[in-house]
Amino acid sequence: MNARHLRSIACLGFLAAALPAGAQDGRRQGAPSNLKSVEVSPEKQVTFRIYAPNAEAISVAGDFGNGKMMKDDRGVWSVTVGPLPSDFYTYSFNIDGVKTLDARNPMFKPGIAGNDSMFEVPGQESDFQATKDIPHGSLHAAWFPASVLGGQRRLHIYTPPGYEVSKDAYPVLYLLHGSGDDDAGWSTIGRAGFILDNLIAAGKAKPMLIVMPNGSLSIPDGIRRHEADGKTLTAEWKAASDANQAKIARHLVDDVVPFIEKTCRVKPGPANRALAGLSMGGGHTTRVLTSTPRAFTAYGIWSASIGKDGGKEWEAKNTEFLSGANLLNGSIGILSISVGEKDEGALAGSKALGEVLTRHGIKHELNIGSGGHTWINWRKYLNDFAPRLFQ
Repeated sequence: MNARHLRSIACLGFLAAALPAGAQDGRRQGAPSNLKSVEVSPEKQVTFRIYAPNAEAISVAGDFGNGKMMKDDRGVWSVTVGPLPSDFYTYSFNIDGVKTLDARNPMFKPGIAGNDSMFEVPGQESDFQATKDIPHGSLHAAWFPASVLGGQRRLHIYTPPGYEVSKDAYPVLYLLHGSGDDDAGWSTIGRAGFILDNLIAAGKAKPMLIVMPNGSLSIPDGIRRHEADGKTLTAEWKAASDANQAKIARHLVDDVVPFIEKTCRVKPGPANRALAGLSMGGGHTTRVLTSTPRAFTAYGIWSASIGKDGGKEWEAKNTEFLSGANLLNGSIGILSISVGEKDEGALAGSKALGEVLTRHGIKHELNIGSGGHTWINWRKYLNDFAPRLFQ
């Protein structure tokens, strides 16, 4: 995939400059010249290293867990974890209490909640998202007017192999990220382009565009998040979050889709559009489903919850949507809910969504698989979802 990602240039410069005083990268005097900061063994164990002779304590953490690092007589800190299943992982160092990226590793995931370094444990289990010797699509970043939100907004667009030289029009999958990420999430740690490259090359999915917009909005200043117990969300916070969700749903339908259908060579109309999202993006997908259900022909709701009350409040708020089962079942080809059995934050709410839809006769599927609230699951959901679209 040919990534034209200007932001990565700026971020790489940031990585080299963002180390705490106690840390040094391999280019500084005294550091071993052959130091490998992340090394994967044939047994799929992963060793992390960083040169920081003046640091007092260092650990590494990622979506594989965490590990306390030990210093040798050269000033190199290291720890070995695993073996790990074949997949892509994020990580960062904590040096004397300061989160630090790996300055020796140019592979990273940006996000509004912070950046993380990345590495791959290769193997058959992750073959579906590997970088292979096949035709690759392209990745583009574009700014566009966001009338619903105000100002300019950025999104990423994956175009399939051959798009630049073809005259064909293509269907579109709109793919939404979760809280803490931005529109670059799916094209970096999400591996969306490589997953589609591999599916298309294998004849398992139709060539399509993937549009990855930025779904993040800030809660207004001055709104307290939790009650005195530190756990319960305040009514003001919940109202602000609900308002943001409604804005993003309108933004997708009124800003993003028209921009894509005006500027890209795509097939217009709901029959040629699919929408899927993870976590917060799954909530946005659900909101679009309930507010403008016929805007898309397929919906994927991944690791998203409709609340902790068994869906009672959500059901009461969406009576108009839920009363239209016959119309919905005729216009929506796929309504798929997926969640991991270890996803403590979304499992119950995903089950509740399925139960509410069943009660009202709305056709859907509920897939409960292994794992938790991680990109390891969401990449698999995309790999399963995309081949079913636009057939």
